[in-house]
Amino acid sequence: MTRRWRALRRRVLTPSASQAHLSVRGFHVKSPAARELLETVGETFLTGYAYAAEARVPQEAEERLESVPSEFRGFAYEGAGMGFAIRDGLPFGGTQVSRFLEGRARDHIYMVYVGMGWAMARLPRFRWAKASAAATDPLLRWLVLDGYGFHQAYFHTERYVRQQYREPDFPWPAGGPASYASRVIDQGIGRAIWFVAGADPGRAADLIEAFDATRRADLYSGAGLATTYAGAADQEELGVFLRRAGAHRPQVAQGAVFAATARFQSGLVTEHTKMATQLLCGITPARAAELADKSRTEPLDGTAVPPYELWRQRIASGLDELRRATP
Repeated sequence: MTRRWRALRRRVLTPSASQAHLSVRGFHVKSPAARELLETVGETFLTGYAYAAEARVPQEAEERLESVPSEFRGFAYEGAGMGFAIRDGLPFGGTQVSRFLEGRARDHIYMVYVGMGWAMARLPRFRWAKASAAATDPLLRWLVLDGYGFHQAYFHTERYVRQQYREPDFPWPAGGPASYASRVIDQGIGRAIWFVAGADPGRAADLIEAFDATRRADLYSGAGLATTYAGAADQEELGVFLRRAGAHRPQVAQGAVFAATARFQSGLVTEHTKMATQLLCGITPARAAELADKSRTEPLDGTAVPPYELWRQRIASGLDELRRATP
């Protein structure tokens, strides 16, 4: 395939960078600094997507992704995950995501799986099996649904956030359980709410509290992930959000552990990551990654609770035990 054709494919497949602007999305603007950071996140995601759309082979995209500033590089890998999954889902798409994950992207597996969820939101359902074929990790594959939920809340905010629409009996993954899929989608919606609120902790909490009480734990978990990974809030603001979470503080902390683990495993820990993980979880990003790994290496089968949910519960319980053990 010629470079000219690959450049054309990039232009055809890649959304405009303006789609990441808060004004275009109708999202709240807390401050110029928060707007710049959140828009940079979106633009970097689309940059990674474009690299994947244009790449001759995944390794070619990888070289360009590694040049992205470390604070935002994970978002670029997430966008590339979407781009390669879109290519996999198209006719004659191949196994782009699997090949991508053989390289440095394996250190960004959380983000790549989330990116696959974005692709599913853009592809017809009969293409989902191809687009998600690389999601072979029995636990992390649920992150695909997190990505799907984020996409829907980000691009269809009125329906999914303000009208609180919920997907009924979601048909992925095969073997389900379908009843649990909507909960993971809610975690992605919660993550998007942090962007919809412009990283304003009070506004984010207000949006979450407008949902039915049965959904708030998962929404707070997703928002906790976003506050830790994306940032755009200082220590005082995160303290406000934690207080507003109330009984859902363990879920906020669990989401923060996921974020800290994703950054730690990819070597992209920032000062904000350290601050947010300490404030929300009471531990360092390294300790958070250790807790996440320990919680998944213990047996997760043999119960009626989906293994992914059991993993999340163990992380929350592990944090509680650490807090009680601290003098």
